[in-house]
Amino acid sequence: MIMAIIVTILVYFSVLLAFSKITARRADNATFYLADRRSPWYMVAFGMVGASISGVTFVSVPGMVNKIDMTYLQTCLGFILGYFAVAFVLLPIYYKLHLTSIYSYLQQRLGGGAYKTGAWFFLLSKMAGMVVRFYVVCMILQRFVLDRFGVPFVITTLVMVGLIWLYTHRGGVKTLVWTDSFQTFCMFASLILIIWQVINALDMSVIEAVQTVVNDSRSKVFVMDDWVSRQNFWKQLFSGMFIVIVMTGLDQDMMQKNLTCKNLHEAQKDMCSYGFAFVPANLLFLFLGVLLSMLAVQKGMEIPTSGDELLPMFAASGELGTMVVILFTIGIVAASFSSADSALTALTTIFCVDICEKTDDEQLRKRVHLGMALLFALLILVFRSVNSTSVIDAIYILCSYTYGPLLGLFAFGLFTRRSVRNRWVPYVAVAAPLVCYGLDHLSRHFLGYQFGYELLMLNGMLTFSGLWIMGKPCADLQRSR
Repeated sequence: MIMAIIVTILVYFSVLLAFSKITARRADNATFYLADRRSPWYMVAFGMVGASISGVTFVSVPGMVNKIDMTYLQTCLGFILGYFAVAFVLLPIYYKLHLTSIYSYLQQRLGGGAYKTGAWFFLLSKMAGMVVRFYVVCMILQRFVLDRFGVPFVITTLVMVGLIWLYTHRGGVKTLVWTDSFQTFCMFASLILIIWQVINALDMSVIEAVQTVVNDSRSKVFVMDDWVSRQNFWKQLFSGMFIVIVMTGLDQDMMQKNLTCKNLHEAQKDMCSYGFAFVPANLLFLFLGVLLSMLAVQKGMEIPTSGDELLPMFAASGELGTMVVILFTIGIVAASFSSADSALTALTTIFCVDICEKTDDEQLRKRVHLGMALLFALLILVFRSVNSTSVIDAIYILCSYTYGPLLGLFAFGLFTRRSVRNRWVPYVAVAAPLVCYGLDHLSRHFLGYQFGYELLMLNGMLTFSGLWIMGKPCADLQRSR
Protein backbone atom coordinates (compact mmCIF):
# COMPACT_ATOMS: atom_id res chain seq x y z
CA MET A 1 0.00 0.00 0.00
CA ILE A 2 2.76 2.45 0.95
CA MET A 3 4.59 1.90 -2.32
CA ALA A 4 1.38 2.55 -4.24
CA ILE A 5 1.01 5.89 -2.44
CA ILE A 6 4.60 6.89 -3.21
CA VAL A 7 4.20 5.98 -6.88
CA THR A 8 0.92 7.91 -7.07
CA ILE A 9 2.52 11.04 -5.60
CA LEU A 10 5.50 10.79 -7.97
CA VAL A 11 3.23 10.46 -10.98
CA TYR A 12 1.16 13.38 -9.72
CA PHE A 13 4.19 15.66 -9.46
CA SER A 14 5.46 14.52 -12.83
CA VAL A 15 2.25 15.83 -14.38
CA LEU A 16 2.67 19.17 -12.57
CA LEU A 17 6.23 19.50 -13.84
CA ALA A 18 5.05 18.70 -17.37
CA PHE A 19 2.51 21.54 -17.13
CA SER A 20 5.28 23.82 -15.89
CA LYS A 21 7.61 22.98 -18.76
CA ILE A 22 4.91 23.61 -21.36
CA THR A 23 3.59 26.87 -19.91
CA ALA A 24 6.97 28.39 -18.96
CA ARG A 25 8.35 28.57 -22.49
CA ARG A 26 9.67 32.07 -23.23
CA ALA A 27 8.48 33.20 -19.79
CA ASP A 28 9.45 36.64 -18.50
CA ASN A 29 8.27 38.91 -15.68
CA ALA A 30 5.04 39.76 -17.52
CA THR A 31 4.33 36.05 -17.83
CA PHE A 32 5.22 35.34 -14.19
CA TYR A 33 3.06 38.14 -12.76
CA LEU A 34 0.03 38.29 -15.08
CA ALA A 35 0.38 35.48 -17.68
CA ASP A 36 0.38 38.17 -20.42
CA ARG A 37 -3.35 38.67 -19.58
CA ARG A 38 -4.35 35.82 -21.89
CA SER A 39 -5.81 33.24 -19.50
CA PRO A 40 -9.15 31.63 -20.49
CA TRP A 41 -11.70 32.74 -17.90
CA TYR A 42 -13.22 29.27 -17.49
CA MET A 43 -9.79 27.77 -16.67
CA VAL A 44 -9.18 30.48 -14.07
CA ALA A 45 -12.64 29.92 -12.58
CA PHE A 46 -12.24 26.15 -12.26
CA GLY A 47 -8.72 26.40 -10.84
CA MET A 48 -9.72 29.07 -8.32
CA VAL A 49 -12.12 26.66 -6.63
CA GLY A 50 -9.21 24.40 -5.75
CA ALA A 51 -6.93 27.32 -4.87
CA SER A 52 -9.53 28.56 -2.38
CA ILE A 53 -9.86 25.15 -0.69
CA SER A 54 -6.73 24.29 1.27
CA GLY A 55 -5.60 20.88 2.48
CA VAL A 56 -6.83 21.85 5.94
CA THR A 57 -10.30 22.42 4.48
CA PHE A 58 -10.21 18.99 2.82
CA VAL A 59 -9.50 17.44 6.22
CA SER A 60 -11.54 19.70 8.50
CA VAL A 61 -14.90 20.38 6.85
CA PRO A 62 -16.23 16.77 6.95
CA GLY A 63 -15.78 16.72 10.72
CA MET A 64 -17.72 19.97 11.22
CA VAL A 65 -21.06 18.16 11.07
CA ASN A 66 -20.56 16.63 14.51
CA LYS A 67 -20.25 20.06 16.14
CA ILE A 68 -22.17 22.63 14.06
CA ASP A 69 -24.21 20.40 11.72
CA MET A 70 -24.26 21.82 8.17
CA THR A 71 -24.58 25.43 9.27
CA TYR A 72 -21.30 26.24 7.50
CA LEU A 73 -23.36 26.37 4.29
CA GLN A 74 -24.85 29.65 5.57
CA THR A 75 -21.37 31.16 5.27
CA CYS A 76 -21.01 29.68 1.79
CA LEU A 77 -24.22 31.45 0.75
CA GLY A 78 -22.62 34.67 1.94
CA PHE A 79 -19.62 33.86 -0.25
CA ILE A 80 -21.83 34.26 -3.33
CA LEU A 81 -22.76 37.82 -2.33
CA GLY A 82 -19.10 38.56 -1.67
CA TYR A 83 -17.95 37.33 -5.07
CA PHE A 84 -20.53 39.52 -6.80
CA ALA A 85 -19.29 42.52 -4.80
CA VAL A 86 -15.69 41.79 -5.80
CA ALA A 87 -16.67 41.26 -9.45
CA PHE A 88 -18.62 44.49 -9.85
CA VAL A 89 -16.94 46.85 -7.37
CA LEU A 90 -13.25 45.92 -7.09
CA LEU A 91 -12.42 44.24 -10.40
CA PRO A 92 -13.46 47.27 -12.51
CA ILE A 93 -11.01 49.41 -10.52
CA TYR A 94 -8.16 46.92 -10.82
CA TYR A 95 -8.64 46.56 -14.57
CA LYS A 96 -9.11 50.29 -15.15
CA LEU A 97 -5.76 51.01 -13.43
CA HIS A 98 -4.00 48.03 -15.15
CA LEU A 99 -2.66 46.83 -11.80
CA THR A 100 -0.10 44.09 -11.30
CA SER A 101 -0.38 44.34 -7.51
CA ILE A 102 -3.77 45.31 -6.15
CA TYR A 103 -2.08 47.29 -3.36
CA SER A 104 -0.83 49.77 -5.97
CA TYR A 105 -4.38 51.15 -5.79
CA LEU A 106 -3.66 52.32 -2.24
CA GLN A 107 -0.63 54.25 -3.46
CA GLN A 108 -2.60 56.00 -6.20
CA ARG A 109 -5.54 56.82 -3.95
CA LEU A 110 -4.05 57.34 -0.48
CA GLY A 111 -0.27 57.56 -0.81
CA GLY A 112 2.88 55.69 0.08
CA GLY A 113 2.13 55.07 3.76
CA ALA A 114 -1.14 53.28 3.04
CA TYR A 115 0.47 51.45 0.11
CA LYS A 116 3.36 50.02 2.13
CA THR A 117 1.11 49.24 5.10
CA GLY A 118 -1.26 47.20 2.92
CA ALA A 119 1.61 45.33 1.26
CA TRP A 120 3.32 44.45 4.56
CA PHE A 121 0.07 43.36 6.21
CA PHE A 122 -0.56 41.02 3.29
CA LEU A 123 2.99 39.63 3.36
CA LEU A 124 2.91 38.83 7.06
CA SER A 125 -0.58 37.37 7.17
CA LYS A 126 -0.26 35.33 3.97
CA MET A 127 3.11 33.84 4.92
CA ALA A 128 1.89 32.92 8.42
CA GLY A 129 -1.36 31.40 7.18
CA MET A 130 0.31 29.51 4.35
CA VAL A 131 2.96 28.06 6.65
CA VAL A 132 0.41 26.76 9.15
CA ARG A 133 -1.81 25.21 6.45
CA PHE A 134 1.07 23.52 4.68
CA TYR A 135 2.59 22.38 7.96
CA VAL A 136 -0.61 20.48 8.74
CA VAL A 137 -0.48 18.75 5.35
CA CYS A 138 3.19 17.83 5.75
CA MET A 139 2.39 16.38 9.18
CA ILE A 140 -0.47 14.28 7.79
CA LEU A 141 1.70 12.84 5.01
CA GLN A 142 4.53 12.26 7.47
CA ARG A 143 2.27 10.47 9.93
CA PHE A 144 0.32 8.30 7.50
CA VAL A 145 2.96 7.56 4.87
CA LEU A 146 6.57 8.65 5.27
CA ASP A 147 7.21 7.69 8.91
CA ARG A 148 6.93 4.05 7.85
CA PHE A 149 9.93 4.58 5.57
CA GLY A 150 11.93 6.41 8.23
CA VAL A 151 11.99 9.63 6.17
CA PRO A 152 12.88 12.62 8.42
CA PHE A 153 10.37 15.45 8.60
CA VAL A 154 13.00 17.95 7.42
CA ILE A 155 13.36 15.99 4.17
CA THR A 156 9.59 15.84 3.73
CA THR A 157 9.33 19.60 4.14
CA LEU A 158 12.25 20.49 1.86
CA VAL A 159 11.08 18.14 -0.88
CA MET A 160 7.46 19.33 -0.77
CA VAL A 161 8.37 23.03 -0.80
CA GLY A 162 11.09 22.39 -3.37
CA LEU A 163 8.59 20.80 -5.73
CA ILE A 164 6.31 23.84 -5.48
CA TRP A 165 9.25 26.13 -6.24
CA LEU A 166 10.31 23.88 -9.11
CA TYR A 167 7.07 24.08 -11.07
CA THR A 168 6.35 27.77 -10.34
CA HIS A 169 9.75 29.53 -10.51
CA ARG A 170 9.65 30.18 -14.25
CA GLY A 171 6.05 30.31 -15.40
CA GLY A 172 4.58 31.82 -12.23
CA VAL A 173 0.89 32.60 -12.48
CA LYS A 174 0.67 31.38 -16.09
CA THR A 175 1.67 27.92 -14.90
CA LEU A 176 -0.70 28.13 -11.94
CA VAL A 177 -3.77 28.73 -14.11
CA TRP A 178 -3.25 25.27 -15.64
CA THR A 179 -1.82 23.36 -12.67
CA ASP A 180 -4.60 24.64 -10.39
CA SER A 181 -7.22 23.41 -12.84
CA PHE A 182 -5.57 19.99 -12.88
CA GLN A 183 -5.32 19.95 -9.08
CA THR A 184 -8.95 21.03 -8.66
CA PHE A 185 -9.99 18.12 -10.89
CA CYS A 186 -7.88 15.71 -8.82
CA MET A 187 -9.27 17.03 -5.55
CA PHE A 188 -12.93 16.67 -6.54
CA ALA A 189 -12.35 13.34 -8.27
CA SER A 190 -10.78 12.05 -5.04
CA LEU A 191 -13.61 13.45 -2.93
CA ILE A 192 -16.35 11.91 -5.08
CA LEU A 193 -14.61 8.52 -5.22
CA ILE A 194 -14.15 8.52 -1.43
CA ILE A 195 -17.86 9.26 -1.01
CA TRP A 196 -18.63 6.38 -3.38
CA GLN A 197 -16.44 4.01 -1.32
CA VAL A 198 -18.11 5.08 1.93
CA ILE A 199 -21.59 4.59 0.45
CA ASN A 200 -20.60 1.06 -0.62
CA ALA A 201 -19.19 0.37 2.86
CA LEU A 202 -22.56 1.40 4.32
CA ASP A 203 -24.26 -0.98 1.86
CA MET A 204 -26.44 1.78 0.45
CA SER A 205 -27.35 3.09 -2.96
CA VAL A 206 -26.63 6.73 -3.80
CA ILE A 207 -30.32 7.62 -3.46
CA GLU A 208 -30.54 5.84 -0.08
CA ALA A 209 -27.43 7.68 1.10
CA VAL A 210 -28.88 11.05 0.11
CA GLN A 211 -32.19 10.31 1.83
CA THR A 212 -30.40 9.10 4.96
CA VAL A 213 -28.25 12.25 5.18
CA VAL A 214 -31.27 14.52 4.56
CA ASN A 215 -33.14 12.85 7.42
CA ASP A 216 -30.14 12.98 9.77
CA SER A 217 -30.22 15.62 12.53
CA ARG A 218 -26.79 16.83 11.44
CA SER A 219 -28.18 18.03 8.10
CA LYS A 220 -29.55 21.18 9.77
CA VAL A 221 -28.40 24.22 7.77
CA PHE A 222 -30.18 27.32 9.07
CA VAL A 223 -30.11 28.86 12.56
CA MET A 224 -32.65 31.68 12.61
CA ASP A 225 -33.76 31.87 16.25
CA ASP A 226 -30.55 32.21 18.30
CA TRP A 227 -28.92 35.65 17.91
CA VAL A 228 -26.18 34.84 20.42
CA SER A 229 -25.04 31.76 18.52
CA ARG A 230 -22.03 32.11 16.23
CA GLN A 231 -24.03 30.01 13.74
CA ASN A 232 -26.89 32.53 13.45
CA PHE A 233 -27.92 32.82 9.78
CA TRP A 234 -27.51 36.57 9.39
CA LYS A 235 -24.14 36.58 11.15
CA GLN A 236 -22.90 33.77 8.92
CA LEU A 237 -24.34 35.29 5.73
CA PHE A 238 -22.83 38.75 6.15
CA SER A 239 -19.62 37.34 7.60
CA GLY A 240 -19.27 35.07 4.54
CA MET A 241 -19.77 38.05 2.27
CA PHE A 242 -17.07 40.12 4.02
CA ILE A 243 -14.71 37.15 4.26
CA VAL A 244 -14.75 36.92 0.45
CA ILE A 245 -14.43 40.68 -0.03
CA VAL A 246 -11.36 40.77 2.22
CA MET A 247 -9.74 37.37 1.73
CA THR A 248 -10.33 37.31 -2.02
CA GLY A 249 -10.97 40.83 -3.29
CA LEU A 250 -8.26 42.42 -1.12
CA ASP A 251 -5.84 39.48 -1.28
CA GLN A 252 -3.17 39.49 -3.98
CA ASP A 253 -2.93 35.71 -3.83
CA MET A 254 -6.58 35.26 -4.74
CA MET A 255 -6.80 38.15 -7.21
CA GLN A 256 -3.61 37.63 -9.19
CA LYS A 257 -5.01 34.86 -11.38
CA ASN A 258 -8.26 36.80 -11.88
CA LEU A 259 -6.20 39.70 -13.27
CA THR A 260 -4.76 37.42 -15.97
CA CYS A 261 -8.06 37.25 -17.89
CA LYS A 262 -8.19 38.98 -21.27
CA ASN A 263 -10.55 41.76 -20.15
CA LEU A 264 -12.82 42.88 -17.33
CA HIS A 265 -15.92 41.14 -18.71
CA GLU A 266 -14.19 37.75 -18.75
CA ALA A 267 -12.76 38.31 -15.27
CA GLN A 268 -16.27 39.03 -13.98
CA LYS A 269 -17.63 35.85 -15.58
CA ASP A 270 -14.78 33.94 -13.95
CA MET A 271 -15.44 35.46 -10.52
CA CYS A 272 -19.21 34.91 -10.52
CA SER A 273 -18.90 31.36 -11.87
CA TYR A 274 -16.61 30.02 -9.19
CA GLY A 275 -18.46 32.00 -6.52
CA PHE A 276 -21.50 29.78 -7.03
CA ALA A 277 -19.35 26.63 -6.87
CA PHE A 278 -18.61 26.85 -3.14
CA VAL A 279 -22.07 25.81 -1.97
CA PRO A 280 -22.13 22.43 -3.80
CA ALA A 281 -18.40 21.92 -3.15
CA ASN A 282 -18.72 22.29 0.62
CA LEU A 283 -22.00 20.39 0.61
CA LEU A 284 -20.06 17.39 -0.71
CA PHE A 285 -17.53 17.65 2.14
CA LEU A 286 -20.31 17.89 4.74
CA PHE A 287 -22.23 15.06 3.09
CA LEU A 288 -19.10 12.92 3.43
CA GLY A 289 -18.81 13.91 7.09
CA VAL A 290 -22.29 12.62 7.94
CA LEU A 291 -21.64 9.33 6.09
CA LEU A 292 -18.28 8.81 7.82
CA SER A 293 -19.88 9.43 11.22
CA MET A 294 -22.55 6.84 10.43
CA LEU A 295 -19.91 4.37 9.31
CA ALA A 296 -17.92 4.91 12.50
CA VAL A 297 -20.98 4.07 14.60
CA GLN A 298 -21.71 1.02 12.44
CA LYS A 299 -18.17 -0.32 12.93
CA GLY A 300 -18.02 0.51 16.63
CA MET A 301 -15.33 3.15 16.15
CA GLU A 302 -15.22 6.15 18.46
CA ILE A 303 -15.91 9.43 16.66
CA PRO A 304 -12.90 11.72 17.26
CA THR A 305 -13.46 14.75 19.49
CA SER A 306 -11.53 16.82 16.96
CA GLY A 307 -13.37 17.10 13.65
CA ASP A 308 -10.03 17.32 11.86
CA GLU A 309 -9.37 13.65 12.63
CA LEU A 310 -12.56 12.11 11.23
CA LEU A 311 -11.47 11.60 7.61
CA PRO A 312 -7.77 10.88 8.45
CA MET A 313 -8.92 8.27 10.98
CA PHE A 314 -10.52 6.18 8.25
CA ALA A 315 -7.59 6.74 5.89
CA ALA A 316 -5.10 5.58 8.52
CA SER A 317 -7.12 2.59 9.71
CA GLY A 318 -7.44 1.07 6.26
CA GLU A 319 -11.11 0.30 6.97
CA LEU A 320 -12.07 1.48 3.48
CA GLY A 321 -9.20 -0.16 1.66
CA THR A 322 -6.00 0.98 -0.05
CA MET A 323 -7.86 2.98 -2.70
CA VAL A 324 -9.28 5.41 -0.13
CA VAL A 325 -5.83 5.95 1.38
CA ILE A 326 -4.46 6.79 -2.07
CA LEU A 327 -7.42 9.05 -2.86
CA PHE A 328 -7.08 10.79 0.51
CA THR A 329 -3.40 11.45 -0.18
CA ILE A 330 -4.13 12.84 -3.65
CA GLY A 331 -6.97 14.96 -2.30
CA ILE A 332 -5.01 16.73 0.43
CA VAL A 333 -1.93 17.15 -1.77
CA ALA A 334 -4.03 18.66 -4.57
CA ALA A 335 -5.95 20.95 -2.22
CA SER A 336 -2.86 22.13 -0.35
CA PHE A 337 -0.61 22.59 -3.37
CA SER A 338 -3.18 24.57 -5.35
CA SER A 339 -3.33 27.10 -2.49
CA ALA A 340 0.35 27.07 -1.47
CA ASP A 341 1.75 27.52 -4.98
CA SER A 342 -0.40 30.58 -5.70
CA ALA A 343 0.48 32.05 -2.29
CA LEU A 344 4.20 31.65 -2.98
CA THR A 345 3.80 33.39 -6.35
CA ALA A 346 1.76 36.21 -4.79
CA LEU A 347 4.33 36.77 -2.04
CA THR A 348 7.05 37.05 -4.68
CA THR A 349 4.94 39.52 -6.65
CA ILE A 350 4.21 41.74 -3.66
CA PHE A 351 7.83 41.84 -2.49
CA CYS A 352 9.17 42.70 -5.95
CA VAL A 353 6.42 45.05 -7.09
CA ASP A 354 5.36 46.76 -3.85
CA ILE A 355 8.26 46.51 -1.41
CA CYS A 356 11.20 46.79 -3.85
CA GLU A 357 9.14 48.56 -6.57
CA LYS A 358 11.03 46.76 -9.35
CA THR A 359 8.70 45.10 -11.84
CA ASP A 360 11.25 44.50 -14.63
CA ASP A 361 14.17 42.98 -12.72
CA GLU A 362 13.98 39.28 -13.60
CA GLN A 363 17.03 38.31 -11.54
CA LEU A 364 15.55 39.96 -8.44
CA ARG A 365 12.28 38.14 -9.02
CA LYS A 366 14.06 34.77 -9.23
CA ARG A 367 16.06 35.43 -6.07
CA VAL A 368 12.99 36.58 -4.16
CA HIS A 369 10.99 33.54 -5.28
CA LEU A 370 13.72 31.20 -4.07
CA GLY A 371 14.10 33.18 -0.84
CA MET A 372 10.37 33.00 -0.14
CA ALA A 373 10.43 29.23 -0.68
CA LEU A 374 13.36 28.82 1.72
CA LEU A 375 11.69 31.03 4.33
CA PHE A 376 8.51 29.02 3.87
CA ALA A 377 10.35 25.74 4.55
CA LEU A 378 12.24 27.22 7.51
CA LEU A 379 9.07 28.42 9.22
CA ILE A 380 7.44 25.02 8.77
CA LEU A 381 10.41 23.42 10.54
CA VAL A 382 10.14 26.01 13.32
CA PHE A 383 6.51 24.97 13.88
CA ARG A 384 7.63 21.36 13.98
CA SER A 385 10.19 22.12 16.68
CA VAL A 386 7.73 24.16 18.75
CA ASN A 387 5.04 21.49 18.26
CA SER A 388 2.41 23.59 20.03
CA THR A 389 -1.24 23.67 19.01
CA SER A 390 -1.64 26.94 20.92
CA VAL A 391 0.98 28.60 18.73
CA ILE A 392 -0.80 27.41 15.57
CA ASP A 393 -4.12 28.70 16.89
CA ALA A 394 -2.47 32.02 17.69
CA ILE A 395 -1.20 32.32 14.11
CA TYR A 396 -4.67 31.64 12.71
CA ILE A 397 -6.12 34.29 15.02
CA LEU A 398 -3.37 36.71 13.95
CA CYS A 399 -4.23 36.12 10.28
CA SER A 400 -7.91 36.80 10.91
CA TYR A 401 -7.04 40.08 12.60
CA THR A 402 -4.63 41.32 9.93
CA TYR A 403 -7.22 41.29 7.14
CA GLY A 404 -9.36 43.86 8.98
CA PRO A 405 -6.97 46.77 8.32
CA LEU A 406 -6.93 45.89 4.62
CA LEU A 407 -10.73 46.10 4.60
CA GLY A 408 -10.60 49.49 6.31
CA LEU A 409 -7.91 50.86 3.97
CA PHE A 410 -9.70 49.88 0.78
CA ALA A 411 -13.12 50.97 2.09
CA PHE A 412 -11.70 54.37 3.02
CA GLY A 413 -10.19 54.77 -0.44
CA LEU A 414 -13.32 53.63 -2.26
CA PHE A 415 -16.08 55.34 -0.30
CA THR A 416 -14.62 58.63 0.90
CA ARG A 417 -13.09 61.70 -0.73
CA ARG A 418 -10.67 62.26 2.12
CA SER A 419 -6.92 61.78 2.17
CA VAL A 420 -4.81 60.30 4.97
CA ARG A 421 -1.80 61.46 6.91
CA ASN A 422 0.48 58.70 5.70
CA ARG A 423 2.82 58.65 8.69
CA TRP A 424 -0.15 57.72 10.92
CA VAL A 425 -1.54 54.91 8.73
CA PRO A 426 0.68 52.09 10.16
CA TYR A 427 -0.28 53.07 13.73
CA VAL A 428 -3.99 53.00 12.91
CA ALA A 429 -3.62 49.64 11.14
CA VAL A 430 -1.89 48.11 14.15
CA ALA A 431 -4.17 49.72 16.76
CA ALA A 432 -7.44 48.47 15.22
CA PRO A 433 -6.72 44.72 15.69
CA LEU A 434 -5.46 45.36 19.23
CA VAL A 435 -8.68 47.20 20.12
CA CYS A 436 -10.69 44.32 18.57
CA TYR A 437 -8.81 41.82 20.70
CA GLY A 438 -9.57 43.84 23.82
CA LEU A 439 -13.26 44.17 22.96
CA ASP A 440 -13.56 40.45 22.29
CA HIS A 441 -11.93 39.63 25.63
CA LEU A 442 -14.18 42.05 27.54
CA SER A 443 -17.28 40.84 25.74
CA ARG A 444 -16.60 37.22 26.64
CA HIS A 445 -15.78 38.08 30.25
CA PHE A 446 -18.66 40.43 31.06
CA LEU A 447 -21.40 39.59 28.53
CA GLY A 448 -20.70 35.96 27.72
CA TYR A 449 -20.71 36.88 24.04
CA GLN A 450 -17.89 35.66 21.79
CA PHE A 451 -17.30 37.38 18.50
CA GLY A 452 -17.15 35.17 15.43
CA TYR A 453 -16.44 36.15 11.86
CA GLU A 454 -18.13 39.51 12.52
CA LEU A 455 -14.91 40.56 14.26
CA LEU A 456 -13.48 41.11 10.78
CA MET A 457 -16.14 43.75 10.04
CA LEU A 458 -15.53 45.44 13.40
CA ASN A 459 -11.80 45.49 12.70
CA GLY A 460 -12.39 47.12 9.33
CA MET A 461 -14.76 49.71 10.84
CA LEU A 462 -12.20 50.67 13.48
CA THR A 463 -9.48 51.06 10.85
CA PHE A 464 -11.83 53.13 8.70
CA SER A 465 -12.76 55.34 11.67
CA GLY A 466 -9.13 55.84 12.64
CA LEU A 467 -8.19 56.86 9.12
CA TRP A 468 -11.12 59.30 9.04
CA ILE A 469 -10.13 60.89 12.33
CA MET A 470 -6.46 61.14 11.32
CA GLY A 471 -7.28 62.18 7.74
CA LYS A 472 -8.25 65.42 6.07
CA PRO A 473 -10.19 66.57 3.02
CA CYS A 474 -8.40 66.01 -0.27
CA ALA A 475 -8.41 69.76 -0.97
CA ASP A 476 -6.39 70.36 2.19
CA LEU A 477 -3.89 67.78 1.03
CA GLN A 478 -3.51 69.50 -2.34
CA ARG A 479 -2.84 72.87 -0.64
CA SER A 480 -0.30 71.27 1.71
CA ARG A 481 1.56 69.95 -1.29
